[in-house]
Amino acid sequence: MIETMYRYLARPSFTADVVKKIVQKGQLGSYLSRVRLHAIERPAYAHCVYQAALLARKLGLSEISVIEFGVAGGAGLLALERHAEKIGAALELKIYVYGFDTGSGLPAPVDYRDIPYHWQQGFYSMDEERLQSKLQHAELILGNVAETVEDFCAREKVAPVGAIMFDLDFYSSTVDAFKVFNLEDENILPRVHCYFDDIIGDEQELYCQFTGERLAIAEFNRQNTKSKIAEVHYLRARRVQEYWYDAIRVVHNFSHNRYSQFVGNENQQLSIEHR
Repeated sequence: MIETMYRYLARPSFTADVVKKIVQKGQLGSYLSRVRLHAIERPAYAHCVYQAALLARKLGLSEISVIEFGVAGGAGLLALERHAEKIGAALELKIYVYGFDTGSGLPAPVDYRDIPYHWQQGFYSMDEERLQSKLQHAELILGNVAETVEDFCAREKVAPVGAIMFDLDFYSSTVDAFKVFNLEDENILPRVHCYFDDIIGDEQELYCQFTGERLAIAEFNRQNTKSKIAEVHYLRARRVQEYWYDAIRVVHNFSHNRYSQFVGNENQQLSIEHR
């Protein structure tokens, strides 16, 4: 108890944390302002959806898709659904939500890369009937992710995917989920904000670049020349740091037919008096 209190009170962002809790609990300001302040439930999810929606608007799109890989009990998918509805309404954008899961919990680990010292078969099973009764519009896609992602990519109509939450735990399942980046250009944004739930961890999980999600990311970057999963430096430059900042990545598809389309501010001239 004392150690927990010390770690919390000693944080440089203690004051910011208190302010955020007040803003979140009192629902102060607009929904988008709370998203930007990270004074919101599952702020990493909200951040990725918001950034995807902003890019879509700049590209002149009217709809996008967001995905959660690894639904488990469903709390994350429900939060993603709420964020999509409110952010979409605020930015006048239709946001479709998809959740991928086996429905029966984790499969058996394939080998050491799936971190079997921490994950075991059957963890995080789902009460499908209960979750379906709570979902408003999100589509739950159940089955082996290697197969369900291929089926998803083969769909005739998919609104451009702009944000993805990866929470599959395993290296092998994450590699299978990366097949989503094979979508045609019209079905995915040129830059996709992603949250990886299992790349930080603690002294028991000991995530590293040789196993799990970190290995899947490293291999993806080695194997692909025209797409890269990159770190985001703008978050690390912020004065107040959040734990989840290190779990955010952006997939850059350099060969996307809209990757180089200008989306910056039009007025970027500086006067001679500028300092």
